Amino acid sequence: MRKTTLLAIAGLSLLASNVMAAVKSEPVHYEYDGTKLTGYLYYDDAVTEKRPGVMVVHEWWGLNDYAKHRAEMLAGLGYVAFAADMYGDGKVTDKPEQAKEWMTEITSDVDAWRGTALAGLEQLKKSDKVDPGKLAAIGYCFGGGTILQMAYSGTSDLKGIVSFHGSLPSAPDGTEINTKVLAFHGNADAMVPPATVSKFMGQMEKTGADWQFVAFGGARHAFTNPDAGKYGIENLKYDEKADKRSWAGMQAFFNEIFQ
Repeated sequence: MRKTTLLAIAGLSLLASNVMAAVKSEPVHYEYDGTKLTGYLYYDDAVTEKRPGVMVVHEWWGLNDYAKHRAEMLAGLGYVAFAADMYGDGKVTDKPEQAKEWMTEITSDVDAWRGTALAGLEQLKKSDKVDPGKLAAIGYCFGGGTILQMAYSGTSDLKGIVSFHGSLPSAPDGTEINTKVLAFHGNADAMVPPATVSKFMGQMEKTGADWQFVAFGGARHAFTNPDAGKYGIENLKYDEKADKRSWAGMQAFFNEIFQ
């Protein structure tokens, strides 16, 4: 009887511990070139040791709930995740015209584009919860293009980057890439046509980087986002298989680079 009671108490203690442990989030206010930015740090408060950090860069809609949810998912896997802000001033929209305007504004100046992204990475790097020697970045659509620009900047802070249905900007001639690159693409993505893909791959090959490109047949742009269809754009469509396979591929990639 006493043994049974002790086992019951131990079970309840374990249950209570699991209930108390949860993914936490906190805002991080920072600035780049006079623009005030607010990102969000996500982490499992049950983990006390330093762990790998992953930066998340949002789609062209701004730092919305989707990007934050992906950061939360990463924290649930044991990483510290930072959902970075590329626009500032709380800019979030569901209007394609407005999103295009904001995206064009930042992508028209490549140095500012890269600088804003790297400022977000710095916020993740200096967190006392993060192992600064184990950093990665992932990005969606515009965010995928953004993390590629981070790689093209020559930064050595990142172990690897993962682009999900990214815009695939090409690396300039002479670019030195010091991070491993993994890109997931929808083969039916009309926003990133075959000519863009071909140029991207050709330039990546010239750099001599460690890179991998995975295309999902029939998948369109934004294939990881369950809400992709609500924006009224035919080329945006969720694809459950591509979503799950790319997320699993990302995890395998992280297991490799964070060894």
